[in-house]
Amino acid sequence: MVLLGHQTVDVHHRGPSRRTLSLALASVAAILFAGCWLVIQRHNERPPWAKDVAYEAGFIQGNRIRQYDPTGQETIALLAGGCERLQAAGQGGLKASYDPGLWVDGCLDGAAGRQPVKQGLFH
Repeated sequence: MVLLGHQTVDVHHRGPSRRTLSLALASVAAILFAGCWLVIQRHNERPPWAKDVAYEAGFIQGNRIRQYDPTGQETIALLAGGCERLQAAGQGGLKASYDPGLWVDGCLDGAAGRQPVKQGLFH
């Protein structure tokens, strides 16, 4: 059907050509790939938020020991230097190696039943 006064139907598409669109998408993908590669090269096996991870792992360890201690003797031992001994013996795991001091702080906070204070955006 042809409208009055229009003898041809305009079928071209308005916007960038397929070539321009393809080049733009390829360049965005290359920039994202390069950015991810740089982050991986910089941090390698250690995540960028490693201090939060170390504190949280220590907190969870201390909290679990406190919660599953029926007599309270293990909790007392943790608060009397047990967290430092656990970390020194390598029982804190890989996450404790990110920041051993913060792991011990988290373990002490968890064993004492305190709220996790050195975690998150504002600490």
